[in-house]
Amino acid sequence: MIKKITDKDKEDWINFISKDEPLIDKDINQIKKKIFKSVSFDLHGYSLEEANDKIRDIIINSYNKNVKKLKIITGKGLHSKNENNPYVSKDLGILRYSVPNFIENQKELISKIENIEEASVEDGGSGAFYIFLKKKL
Repeated sequence: MIKKITDKDKEDWINFISKDEPLIDKDINQIKKKIFKSVSFDLHGYSLEEANDKIRDIIINSYNKNVKKLKIITGKGLHSKNENNPYVSKDLGILRYSVPNFIENQKELISKIENIEEASVEDGGSGAFYIFLKKKL
């Protein structure tokens, strides 16, 4: 199918190529939106107190460095020694539940966080979670 080029089309094209304005590359903006700093940290082997201290440091340092996404690996608690403590559930891992709870109860930390959600299956599923940080002001 051959379409005739109108005089209006020609005029628009001449006006377009005669301008010295740089063109905006919309594809670059899309790529920039998808690429962001991300940090991953594994809490396996940490006690509850050590994990809480470490998570505080990770969140504050990452926020200051404008990291957008944290992947925190807690494990599912399948190999923890919970059965030795009668006050801890044998079915629930200590870090898996207590670290997100610790974060949610810390005003200093929660003010820097946009969202917390369970990790995808590829990243550990219920044995890990994501923390999406706000942009540093």
